[in-house]
Amino acid sequence: MSDILDVAVRLAAVFVAFLVLPLVLGQTEHKVMAHMQGRLGPMYAGGFHGWAQLMADAVKFAQKEDIVPAGADRRIFQLAPAVALLPYLLVLVVIPIGPGNAVGEFIDAGIFFVLAVLGIGVLGSLMAGWASANKFSLLGGLRTAAQLMAYELPMLLAAASVAMAAGTLSLPGILEAFHWWWVPWQIVGGLVFFTAGLAELQRPPFDMPVADSEIIFGAYTEYTGLRFALFLLAEFAGIVVLCALTTVLFLGGWHGPFGADGLGPVWTLLKTALLAFVVIWLRVSYPRLREDQLQKLAWTVLIPLALAQIALTGVVKVVIQ
Repeated sequence: MSDILDVAVRLAAVFVAFLVLPLVLGQTEHKVMAHMQGRLGPMYAGGFHGWAQLMADAVKFAQKEDIVPAGADRRIFQLAPAVALLPYLLVLVVIPIGPGNAVGEFIDAGIFFVLAVLGIGVLGSLMAGWASANKFSLLGGLRTAAQLMAYELPMLLAAASVAMAAGTLSLPGILEAFHWWWVPWQIVGGLVFFTAGLAELQRPPFDMPVADSEIIFGAYTEYTGLRFALFLLAEFAGIVVLCALTTVLFLGGWHGPFGADGLGPVWTLLKTALLAFVVIWLRVSYPRLREDQLQKLAWTVLIPLALAQIALTGVVKVVIQ
């Protein structure tokens, strides 16, 4: 009975984190972009430092009418936001935030599970674009498919390098095998993984599928109200998941510098928060890539770098053994 209670508590904690962290990140993005770009609304809404901006956004989405286009595939159209959001909850369940049992559910092949489920999340955008009966939405869905095919491979190869180094596919096992001298050795793989993850999330500068100046808002053009808000929530949940995975695979997760491992989950959350700030910073700082530039970056830069990282990992493993 105690084991069942322990699992229930851990899963409940993951669910609460899934509900809270994306909202916190959304509010943080408002604030960071407001300071970097001088946006008055998020800095002053409600008074002290714009504390009411998130509440204003929630009211705005809640009061909008839920519209389904007459020519849309109604069932697929309504299901797409859930398909885009729920995979990130499943991924959070297997990400360890601390030593011992500080993980929702232990899975031996954790890396395979995570990458497979993340690929499912992109299907939400494809479903939305196809079911909307809108040529701009369909074009956004096709761009999403192109990005998925281009960036799934470097992301997988970068994660495989860490699995080779640790000798396990388990995420907690990777953290148990982690050494700080891995960081400079695996830094290229970390950059490849993080960049490919941003592209799969369609975050700037990889937001061609939702390019408002070209195709209105891509696959989400026909969505309104809370269904549109679910797509935005999925984006922020994806950022949390990407930053947490990068932390676990390449930055030591709950391991602190200079042997300061006692803080455990605090280190994981701190590293995840710093990477999330980088994601927001990139959105503010860099213009959108063209479609050909996006494909060129994946196939001529990221994939060769990921393969080189795997080769380096093999050499280092041979040397240290």
